[in-house]
Amino acid sequence: MVDATDRAFVGNHKFGMGYEPTYSGANSLFRRQYSRDLQGVDIVAWGVPYDLSVTNRPSCRFGPRGIRAASTNVTWDGGPWFWDFDPFEKLHMVDYGDCMFDPGFPMEIPEVIYQEAMSILQSDAFLLTMGGDHSVTYSVLKAQAERHGPISLIQIDAHSDTWEESPKRFDHGSMFYHAAQEGILAPETSVQAGLRTYNSSTHGFTTLTAEFVHEQGVAATVAKIKEVVGDLPAYLTFDIDALDPAFAPGTGTPVCGGLSSWQAISLIRKLAGVNLIGADMVEVSPPFDHAEITSLAGATLLLEMVCLIASQK
Repeated sequence: MVDATDRAFVGNHKFGMGYEPTYSGANSLFRRQYSRDLQGVDIVAWGVPYDLSVTNRPSCRFGPRGIRAASTNVTWDGGPWFWDFDPFEKLHMVDYGDCMFDPGFPMEIPEVIYQEAMSILQSDAFLLTMGGDHSVTYSVLKAQAERHGPISLIQIDAHSDTWEESPKRFDHGSMFYHAAQEGILAPETSVQAGLRTYNSSTHGFTTLTAEFVHEQGVAATVAKIKEVVGDLPAYLTFDIDALDPAFAPGTGTPVCGGLSSWQAISLIRKLAGVNLIGADMVEVSPPFDHAEITSLAGATLLLEMVCLIASQK
């Protein structure tokens, strides 16, 4: 057997999944090479290990590391099940590593995240972000809006994250309220699905509760998303607490009654045709996980996003 250990650092494998034992080697997302040379790159995986704005259990700063480690379980030579191709035969993807910031200056961190996101987006690659708490999405959306104008958001989440507040705070429960107020998001063409916590105002977002998904089904949910978003530039943000705690115990604000892993996977697959310009996976908190259940769900859903993008290339 050819020595393929530590494919994240050695060898020349721009394309194809290849093979490496799941239990060894350097952990990049899907064993992609670590690189900050983005010339000719289609997708950039990027970690933002920030969790200073959580309102319950901390530790999703370890999310990118946990997702990368769990991703070795879904990186099979030949490509993932359901999809009839290897997405990395179609797309050149690299792991950019993590955003660096000083936690001693918390009010400066959103700007640091924004600036690095802007730098990555200059390559015209698709930015696939791993949080961190959900507030990191604000900075990424701000960078995306610089290129596309107001963004249509597809948010899969247990919480609306649009709680109104004044003055502005950097918090993982209010950032989409501020993004809408500032013209970063277009609420009238944005959808929040899987919600099951109370908020007295939708602030103009279309909201689809967890009950809607359970009772009407994934197909009806996606049909509504496509009706609202249309062909406008859309950003997919997936908070892992959209899943029921049975499927994702490792998160900071778990809420019972959520989606199953199958529903979430099916939902992403059915988004084919949506004009996605970026995506993220946030709020994975490995210290509260069990047997990598949550990290594995996060990695699996990110791979589904990659396959979705590759299927439309």
